[in-house]
Amino acid sequence: MNDVMDDAANSGTDSTATTGAGRTARGAAHATVPPAGRATPGRRLRALARAELTLLGRNRTAVFTALLVPLALPFSVRPALDQLDLKGQGLSVGTVLLTAAIGFAFLFAVYTSLVSAYVSRREELVLKRLRTGEIGDTEILIGTALPSLCVGLAQCVIVAVGCGLLLGTGAPEEPLLAVLGVVLGLVLSAALAAVTAGITRTVESAQVTALPLMFLSMLGSGMAVPLETLPDRLADICRFLPLSPAVRLVQGGWTGRLSGQETLVTLVIALAWTALAVFAVQRWFRWEPRR
Repeated sequence: MNDVMDDAANSGTDSTATTGAGRTARGAAHATVPPAGRATPGRRLRALARAELTLLGRNRTAVFTALLVPLALPFSVRPALDQLDLKGQGLSVGTVLLTAAIGFAFLFAVYTSLVSAYVSRREELVLKRLRTGEIGDTEILIGTALPSLCVGLAQCVIVAVGCGLLLGTGAPEEPLLAVLGVVLGLVLSAALAAVTAGITRTVESAQVTALPLMFLSMLGSGMAVPLETLPDRLADICRFLPLSPAVRLVQGGWTGRLSGQETLVTLVIALAWTALAVFAVQRWFRWEPRR
């Protein structure tokens, strides 16, 4: 693992010889290396993302959790959905299953996968070594998240196409809302993973620290149980949970039943959670092992 990440760091820093010399040596290298010879942020991100994808592929448990669980789990709630009055709420089984699958992609393909990835890279001093090179802190976090984000996005597309063909959900009534929901859900899931990693001591404990948000989102964000079927007051409270706005936008994109005011409020809540998560990462993310 260390060799893979070292290769990524070396690809990102080119010939500036910054590994082990720290940011002071990096500044000296900048004075001697012509601008054309420096690695661009895009190149550094690609190198780090390739290394992270290699490591992800070697972790069979992470691959299983990220690829199969989000696709299989929604169908486990199908018997419960058959007992609900979905038509009375303007919903269908296909739409609810589609929304649930996309929500589970946020949780399993992105959130839980990245919590373990961030903690693992930190405990193995990978993040600390990367910071001694040209790669900035934001680039490190984004580069580490890119493979999981791509997997999550691919699953959302596969689910949308599959549900359209097999369950008759068709194309979304409001495509822009559906796209906004997916993008906001992916970004917020990655940011929340970094926040959770900051309070997680070991890779083993990552499975525990990720559970509260997982269960809260599954039960209260409209994934396992549509919010429309809950009592009004409880549903109003659940709409303020972190991933509820993204799930609601996705569902509203397919049903077309989200009013302009509801859309605006949902977007404000989603952006507020995203800004709060980014602030928390900047303030409390740990780059060195917790002792």
